Amino acid sequence: MENGLPISRTSKLPNELGFSFPPEFAPQTALWLSWPHKEASWPGKIDTIYDPYCEFILQVADHQTVNINVADEAMKAFALDKIRTCSYAATVEVEELLKQVHFYFHPTNDAWCRDHGPAFLINTTTKEKAIVDWGYNAWGGKYPPFDLDDVIPTKIGAALGLRVFHPGIVMEGGSVEFNGRGTLLTTTACLLNDNRNPHLSQAEIEAYLRDYYGVTHILWLGDGIVGDDTDGHIDDITRFVNETTVVTVVEENPEDENYHLLQENLALLKQMKLENGEPLQIVELPMPSPVIWDDQRLPASYANFYISNQKVIVPTFRDANDARALAILQQCFPDRTVVGIDSTDLIWGLGSFHCLSQQEPAV
Repeated sequence: MENGLPISRTSKLPNELGFSFPPEFAPQTALWLSWPHKEASWPGKIDTIYDPYCEFILQVADHQTVNINVADEAMKAFALDKIRTCSYAATVEVEELLKQVHFYFHPTNDAWCRDHGPAFLINTTTKEKAIVDWGYNAWGGKYPPFDLDDVIPTKIGAALGLRVFHPGIVMEGGSVEFNGRGTLLTTTACLLNDNRNPHLSQAEIEAYLRDYYGVTHILWLGDGIVGDDTDGHIDDITRFVNETTVVTVVEENPEDENYHLLQENLALLKQMKLENGEPLQIVELPMPSPVIWDDQRLPASYANFYISNQKVIVPTFRDANDARALAILQQCFPDRTVVGIDSTDLIWGLGSFHCLSQQEPAV
């Protein structure tokens, strides 16, 4: 037992058992969310985030299941009211879509399900699904408490009856990107930060990535964008859109503080090879103009999109580059509909749709 929950343990590691982490563009069973309730994450603005957040839920619920972690019946009722009364709800059959939305009584500290949620693995031979419950410390202990968030993957594993693996080190979903053929993309700024796993070398961290995600080839970028309190998550800068192609954000204003670090990452990407020795295909994505709130530069990026089975949900920022970014992403996802949702208020919490979500793959 751990944290009062049953844990399935095995002497073999996930990769030895044939498990791997599917890419986000692979078929999904569900979108997982943790209902936002921590006012300190959106100081003075939390009421403004529910409209775009609820549109996100309904945009995905029209074609796949949405599972939401809530603390109790009161939070569930509050969430349902917000979903039913959001501006987007007036344009759809909201009660029909709500049949696709399910609530789980799993209390959380905060809303960032990409990082505290379950890392779902699948075994394509046995058709088994499993979960990795990485340690979670709120990005290096920045925002305590995080004890409730830390046990979410195991609670979901118990609810779904899935095997749960416990590596015993800190790892966040927003820090890793996958192409589904064995390549993982991450950043040194985050995974090698002393506030995560200071006892581990880069080679030791790579061993964990191979053992628990089932990857064979690891690529490292450098820094994340300015304002990113996660110490450089990959999901704000570079994302796989298929097995061979990434989109990566670039800053076009040489005077902007993101310009040089994003140029450095672009140069690294151009030198990288995939697991088969072929070069990465690279699509450049613009950055929005700086988004400032309360004298703070926020980590606004079009790369923080969520890929569902039929759509790509992209944050927009009331910016001149919004339409251009959406058009580029639509070219990258010809079989999906790219949907922009205003994230100007959401980003005050220092994350957007990808940070807030975690996909459950289909077996």
